This record gives sequence, structure tokens and C-alpha cells, in this order.
Amino acid sequence: MNELIRLENIHKTYHLGEIDLPVLKGVSLAIARGELVALMGASGSGKSTLMNILGCLDHPTSGGYWLDNLDISQYGAKERARLRNRFLGFVFQSFNLLPRMTALENVLMPLDYSREHLTEAQSHDRARSMLAKVGLAGRHDHQPSQLSGGEQQRVAIARSLINQPQVLFADEPTGNLDSRTSEEILEMFEQLNRDDGITIILVTHDPGVARHARRTIHMKDGLLQEPGGAP
Repeated sequence: MNELIRLENIHKTYHLGEIDLPVLKGVSLAIARGELVALMGASGSGKSTLMNILGCLDHPTSGGYWLDNLDISQYGAKERARLRNRFLGFVFQSFNLLPRMTALENVLMPLDYSREHLTEAQSHDRARSMLAKVGLAGRHDHQPSQLSGGEQQRVAIARSLINQPQVLFADEPTGNLDSRTSEEILEMFEQLNRDDGITIILVTHDPGVARHARRTIHMKDGLLQEPGGAP
């Protein structure tokens, strides 16, 4: 297995005043480069906390996390932010587009934090390419209010791809979409995984979404239900 992600005995406990709230209780997991994985569980199962740790948005209380052979368990906030910009992309249920900016401007935003230092022309060319990849070649100048929900999510996907991430996290990416549009978006993730080799982690409570993954990892009460979490 060409391992990209490895977790060993990850715990996460939140300290609420005098109360300790354990959310992750010893998670060990391996994800291979190029996998399409669904992380599935009910509300309160710990899947969002696990995604936040995998996505370097949070850090574990204890345990080890290796991403592309980098031991990032003890990284601070600035180091995690640099790693996110280099390696990771995110798509969320609520799209998170800035309403007064065009589709092109929304897609360009992550390049402000990129280490590539592209010229303005190079940046615009890449953003247009990303919009074309998600089927929005003619919608560069439209603001979010002029786009359907499915089109807004496509813009969000293009934005997540602009820094050419190795891993794409999609957190309930179809939660605000109708069933037909949901299928189109999920097929797009499958295509990105198949054609571009991007490792994709779908976070969901919906079995219909999980069916688009090659492997489903079930969470319950802060623990994985799949033995070892191995592919």
C-alpha cells in the first residue's frame, strides 16, 4: 500500500471547565494515496472531529498522525496552516462562497496564501481551468446569487482544487442539494479521484453518499467500527 495518511491511537478530549469530554477514544487508521473513502457516522459519532484532525484544522490530544511521511502530531497552528495550503482542499455543505465576489474571484482566493507566487495571468488561467474542469467554463463572472446550488458547489470544488491538493475533504457536500444534483456532484468527486488521482475523503451520515466511495469507514462513539481502518 502506498500509504498517504496514518493515524495511531488518536485521542481527542475537550476540556469544558471542570469537565473532560472525550470525543475520539483511540482511532488508528491508514488511507492509501489515491483512495476514495467515506467516513460515515451519526451526529455525535466523532467523524467531524476526526476530519478536523485529518484536515489539520485541529490537533489530537494524544496519538500519532503522519501525512505523506510527515509526523504532524505536534504541529502548531501556523505549521498546520502551511500544511493545509500545500496538501489539502476542503468542500463544505454550505459552499462558503463570498457573495459579492464572482465565481472566478472566489476560486482565486486560496492563491493569496499559496507559496507558488504565480503571476496574475497565471492565477487567472489556473482559476479558469478549474472552473472548466467542474463544468462552469462560461460562468466566470457570475456572483453566487446568480448561480444554482449545484453551480455554487461546483465553484467551491474548483476553489478547493486551485492549489492542487493531494487530499480533498468533502464534509456533507450534498447536504444542501436535491437528489439529481447530488448525484452529479458525487460523480464529479469520483471523476477527480479516477482521472486526477486525488485522495478524497467524504464525510457523511448518508449511506447514499457513502456508496460512491470505494471504502467506507464507520464511526460510533468516538471509535472506528472497521477493524484497523486499513484498506
